[in-house]
Amino acid sequence: MDTGPDDLSGGGLFGDRLYDALDKRDPVAGSLLVAAPDMPDPNFRRSIIYLIEHDHGGSLGVVISRRSETDVETVLPPWADLCAAPGVFYIGGPVKPDAGIALAVLSAGVDVADDPGLQRIEGRVHVVDLDSDPERLRGRVDGMRVFVGYTGWAPGQLQGELDRGDWYVAPSLPSDLLAPAREDVWGTVLRRQDMPLPLYATYVGEGELN
Repeated sequence: MDTGPDDLSGGGLFGDRLYDALDKRDPVAGSLLVAAPDMPDPNFRRSIIYLIEHDHGGSLGVVISRRSETDVETVLPPWADLCAAPGVFYIGGPVKPDAGIALAVLSAGVDVADDPGLQRIEGRVHVVDLDSDPERLRGRVDGMRVFVGYTGWAPGQLQGELDRGDWYVAPSLPSDLLAPAREDVWGTVLRRQDMPLPLYATYVGEGELN
């Protein structure tokens, strides 16, 4: 994913202080990529990406902070009542915008080890096979999201973006995926990190308003 200039670590609005604050932990499936406050690519400004895959073959995730205006009910009616409010498709990224990826947060204590329609990512979060029977999940999930498109990186590409300070790696909570419509997920995730990152939660770019 191309997000802009080769070096954002110095000379910008936040300079070295922000760059030094960025966590250099290795991303893993189930972690979050939080866009730096001065992310140059408008497609990912103030975005949060949930990583579904990260290995030697590359990385894949979905933006969890961008909603569409299309109701899941209009395209996938059998799955609509399992989706957390708002029951709309989320825009997972620019790659394959006609492809759907569903993520479900299972209820605490639910055992689905033998369910072929689920693939565990981390904790209670699973990828859902949309060709499977939704009735098997009824009463067993706290909610789910359906994303159209995804965000991907070739081998080594994500590490390059982390090295130049485009992203902050943070642990995820199941509630991040199911955040209500009015919640600023980007700000919420930043505010629960170590200082000074919470200070940037209210940052708005040039020409934008709070």
